[in-house]
Amino acid sequence: MKLSKLVIGLSLAVGFMASAAAQTTMRISISIAQNSHQGIAIDTFAKEVEKRTAGRYKVQPFYSGSLGGERESIEAVQLGTQALTFSSSGPIPNFVPETKILDIPFLFRDKAHARAVLDGPIGQEMLAKFDSKGFKALAWGENGMRHMTNSKRSVNGPEDLKGLKMRTMENPVHVAAYKGLGIVTTPMAFPEVFTALQQGTVDGQENPLSVIMASKFDQVQKYLTLTGHVYSPGIFLMNKEAFDKLSAADKQAFLDAAKEGVKANRARVDEDDAKGVTELRSKGMTVVENVDKSKFVAMLAPVNAEFEKQFGKANIERIRNYK
Repeated sequence: MKLSKLVIGLSLAVGFMASAAAQTTMRISISIAQNSHQGIAIDTFAKEVEKRTAGRYKVQPFYSGSLGGERESIEAVQLGTQALTFSSSGPIPNFVPETKILDIPFLFRDKAHARAVLDGPIGQEMLAKFDSKGFKALAWGENGMRHMTNSKRSVNGPEDLKGLKMRTMENPVHVAAYKGLGIVTTPMAFPEVFTALQQGTVDGQENPLSVIMASKFDQVQKYLTLTGHVYSPGIFLMNKEAFDKLSAADKQAFLDAAKEGVKANRARVDEDDAKGVTELRSKGMTVVENVDKSKFVAMLAPVNAEFEKQFGKANIERIRNYK
């Protein structure tokens, strides 16, 4: 009797050790705080991966740029030193140039239009372009509609932007467009932005309300203008080799987990957009809500002509007119 108990005990212990050893841990990172639309994206994804693979895969989230800014994290995923990341589209064109087109200002009417494009054939074709660059792009997520903040003055029209030093993402399309608006552009990795604003190295920055709130930019910025000038996608990226090693069922589990992450991510963006203005006003920010976007579009006409040459007018119109 005692021997059989010992045998059972030993076999359970061996079984437990085998299952513990069989668990693979992977890291995923974001450059902003956990309590954010990106935080909920990776936390949901991690929970879903563990559930859908019966605990064989554990995804460990890292927040606030603790593994580096977006560009460094994407490089780490490409090299395979990090398995996963969730990033805004900011640095993505440096790796997959075809995605540059998504960063054209005033390309999307609103979030619903952008989501339809990314979830439809155009977005799916673009996800496939990552394969040859060392990534498996699991799903398009969302960063949100970008707005401008600064510490100098209220921006009521494009003429008020002239001479403002603004932090921009490390993104060639953004830099070209903002120069066209008279902004003095300063490309900078996100983890450096708060300090740069605090010290006055730059006057302003532009980001979705979700990012502005999660990063507490109200502490270092006085003025907010709801320009909605660029829709900023997010994206779940995985190292291609790590993805290819998964079984067919596990591949599907990771893809489905990313879809759930996107649902939670977009819901949080909607929630932040709904309450953002009230919350930021209550923290002392001056908010300009009703902006004549046509004035910004008119000022960008020469830049847009260059974009048409670069990307092809038909490709831009295909996105603009997508129903």
